[in-house]
Formats: sequence, C-alpha cells, structure tokens
Amino acid sequence: MEIGAQTVILGGGVAGTGPFMLQGAVVVEAGRILWVGPQADLPSDYASWSVLDLEGRLLTPAFIDCHTHIVHGGHRAREFEMRLEGASYEEVARAGGGIVSTVTATRKADEDSLVASALPRLDTLIGEGVSCVEVKSGYGLDQEVELRMLRAARRLGDLRPVRIRTSFLGAHATPAEYKGRDDAYIDEVCIPTLRAAHAEGLVDAVDGFCEGIAFNTSQISRVFDVARELGLPVKLHAEQLSNIGGCALAAKYGAMSVDHVEYATEADAKLLATSGTVAVLLPGAFYAIRETQMPPVAAFRAHGVPMALATDCNPGTSPMTSLLLAMNMGCTLFRMTPEEALRGVTEHAARALGLTDTGVIAPGMRADLAIWNVETPAELAYRFGFNPLHQRIFGGKE
Repeated sequence: MEIGAQTVILGGGVAGTGPFMLQGAVVVEAGRILWVGPQADLPSDYASWSVLDLEGRLLTPAFIDCHTHIVHGGHRAREFEMRLEGASYEEVARAGGGIVSTVTATRKADEDSLVASALPRLDTLIGEGVSCVEVKSGYGLDQEVELRMLRAARRLGDLRPVRIRTSFLGAHATPAEYKGRDDAYIDEVCIPTLRAAHAEGLVDAVDGFCEGIAFNTSQISRVFDVARELGLPVKLHAEQLSNIGGCALAAKYGAMSVDHVEYATEADAKLLATSGTVAVLLPGAFYAIRETQMPPVAAFRAHGVPMALATDCNPGTSPMTSLLLAMNMGCTLFRMTPEEALRGVTEHAARALGLTDTGVIAPGMRADLAIWNVETPAELAYRFGFNPLHQRIFGGKE
C-alpha cells in the first residue's frame, strides 16, 4: 500500500477524529492532512487523486510514547530476581541498586554504544506504529554523561524516521559521590548541567523525580526555576510511591505532565485540571514493582484531567517496549476504557509533550498515521502479545 504526495485514504474505519467513523476518508497532501470526513461526503475535487484503500482496516493517528528512558547502559535483571524474592523497590534502591546501578553502567558506555543499545528498543516501538518517542537523560548524573545521553537521544532521530523529544532528568537520583548531599548535587551538578545542555540545544523539556527516595519539592523547585528562566517547559515524576506534594508542585509550575501518580488524590486531580497538566499513567512500572495503589483514574475522569499512557521503558522498573501492551494494562489494571487508552497514546500523549501538530486526525495536522489489521479501536487494547500493525505512515510517507 503506497501513499503519494496527494492521496485519499478510504475504505475502512477512522479513529482519532472524534466519534469513530466506520466509513471515513482522509485526504493527505505533502505530508499534511487536508480533509477528514465521512467517505460519502468526500469532495469531488479529490476524484483524480491517488487512492489508498484500507480494505476494511482501521486508521488511527500514529502512536506517541511520551515517557521513556530508552537510552541507558546495562540491565537490571538481578533486581528483577530480588523483587521476586521479596525486596521492595525502596529496599533495592537503598541497597545500592535501582537508578544508581544503571548510572554505573551508563557511565561506562560511550555515545556510540548508547545509540546502538537504544536502537533495538526504538525499532520495537516504531514497529508498533509509534511516530514520536520522548527520551530522558538521568542515568549519567554528571555533566559529561548527561550530555552524552542527550546527544545519543538526538542521534536516534537522525537514524530512524521518528520524532525524538528529549527531557533533561538530571534530578533523577543522587549519585554515589554525593550521597547524603542532595542539595549540593542539585546546585553543583544538576543545574549547571541543565544550563550546558540547553546551551547545546539538547533539551526540549525538564523533568525531575519528586519522591522520598529521590528529591523533595524544594529541591525540584530550584531546578524548575532555572527551567523557567531558560524558557523550557517542565514535567515531573511524582506520587509513584508516596505523596509528598509533587502534583501540587507540577500544577504550580504549569507542568506539561505529571507521571506515575499512583498516590495522587482527588485534590491533586482538581489542581491538575486547573493547570491543564496531563496525568501520564505508567502501568508497566505498576506491574513490574507489584504496586497495589492504583492511580485515581475516576477522579481524573471526573475533573477532566487528560490521561496519557506510556511504556516508561527503562532497565529497572518497566523493561517494556510495547504501547499496545500499555493500552491493555491501562484498561485491565486501571479500568480505563479502550477509547481512553487510544487517546492516551495519541492525542493526550502529544499534549504531554507539548506537541500541537500530531496525535489527532484533523486538517492541518502532520500525516503521522497507523493502519491496523483490525476493524474497531477496542481491538487495539483487547489483545496482548499481538501486533496488528499493517502500515505506519510518517509525515505522509511509508
């Protein structure tokens, strides 16, 4: 199935335009969507254009993975065993495992090695119809390696037909050389590295880990103040293991997203609704660390907080590279609807990254699309361990 510079896509269902259209049509010109509507209403102006016949398949926006850590060194399979033996995530971290163990491996890897190890993970995501991937730093925790990670992330977008959005996550953990001196690490390493990364054009957003085993709201605020000074948007890991005020902090700074949020409250939901912040749900991490506290999906729904879904692909607590599986988990574990799950990996995922030209099928949007060997949107979240992608269209090209 080929797509040309001027193409009419029809002959199947279309999701991602509002209500599901059983017989929809999408007109694409020069990589942009020109017209969308019922096939019966297709203007005669496009009668001579080439046709891409879906043959009954489903057309959706291409997927967006809005929270990943795919650039890193090493693996943490031993920690997987430790958790099976009864150790909690906090116990693993305090024993020298967790993020700090990945820091050790990442510091040993050069830029080419980081790129080479990330490509198979990226290719797997692309193979499920993903057109855009957010990639975080945070496993260097010194200026040299944080910049190395961000450069590696940028290179991924040069090597594959995919958009890469980078997030500086220097406030991820305190490295061993600063143990017990969290404030000094923020002031002496994290903030100067953020300034250096911004000067090199390596940062699209600034992230942080606000948690009892990471950084408190005061420390994250100092990082966010610098982000604001540099004109960079912010996002935040918060309320994953406890509630120490991360959602309130994210709302205060108008964060694009707050991620994990298992321990968020209804009061947090009201704040996020007011600030327009997206709640990014990460069921892979919930599953991997055998969490029991579910995110307040009903409160988010009731207060109109947009909910995105992402893989959180990382070597320790969510070694998952499947947004289709994240959709199923979002429905099965968090009781999201299939429609919410689809919007969570398209429209709301785009919003979580500050993207305004993708995530929905509408005139003016990029023609980042996915064609699926299914008939209805619910089938995408219904199966797991199965990839029904037929074709991915990126910027109007196969």
